[in-house]
Amino acid sequence: MSKVLPLQTATRRDAQNMNPVTEPRAVRWLLTGIALVFLALFLVVPLAAVFVQAFAKGIDYYFESLKDPDAWSAIKLTLMTAAIAVPLNVVFGLAASWAIAKFEFKGKALLTTLIDLPFSVSPVISGLIYVLMFGAQGWFGPWLAAHDVQIIFAVPGIVLATIFVTFPFVARELIPLMQAQGNDEEEAAHVLGASGWQIFRRVTLPNVKWGLLYGVILCNARAMGEFGAVSVVSGHIRGQTDTMPLHVEILYNEYNFSAAFAVASLLALLALVTLALKLLAERRMTQAVTEAKATAQN
Repeated sequence: MSKVLPLQTATRRDAQNMNPVTEPRAVRWLLTGIALVFLALFLVVPLAAVFVQAFAKGIDYYFESLKDPDAWSAIKLTLMTAAIAVPLNVVFGLAASWAIAKFEFKGKALLTTLIDLPFSVSPVISGLIYVLMFGAQGWFGPWLAAHDVQIIFAVPGIVLATIFVTFPFVARELIPLMQAQGNDEEEAAHVLGASGWQIFRRVTLPNVKWGLLYGVILCNARAMGEFGAVSVVSGHIRGQTDTMPLHVEILYNEYNFSAAFAVASLLALLALVTLALKLLAERRMTQAVTEAKATAQN
């Protein structure tokens, strides 16, 4: 029996070192070609078509379309909405993820479920919810009208709808990252006498900075590109409550295709910049998770 074991061990070792699956080169090239064709048809070609149509009437007409008062108003409203919604979502995302990942409390599972609610609810429905609450015939409509406060068909409604559809992004990126890092560093800082704010500012926040940036990028991209919820609460008041996606729709429905694609190309440029930042943050976040797991194992 003792003579057979080394032979079995050697055989098992050889089997592990062998590559049981040897894909033919033709299969690899075929799969790669299919992936490239899909990318070209559904991503590269449509994106290129946007820029081709945007400059169809020349570069002067392109910039004139962007300098149009209605287009400029839509650009400013989009940027202002993102500038309000994203920081508020950062505050909520940091607080919620810190509570869920670092503490045990009643209602933790419910809070985690509620964070995912905007992912499962149609943006149009979320817009209708705010109309039901703050519209002229809504729950708080008469009181708002009596105090001359307008939320629906105004900037506040657009901001509220944008916050609703984007608030999961920061929290959903930070929760798994904080859970992977564990509580060892925070507990050590607490033992050394650090306060809760000091622990958060000097220990927790530096460890999740790249995950936070990743969540902010995704949140900002969705805030600038949101259409459904904003369309319901905005009222489509041209030059006042139209964001960039809504302005593109209006121009397209008016058969002003070049102007519509000019504004759409600006959104596409913002998306490409977002993608580049996302790749950088994703790489940094992956490194942070790997380092956190290595530290936890040691």
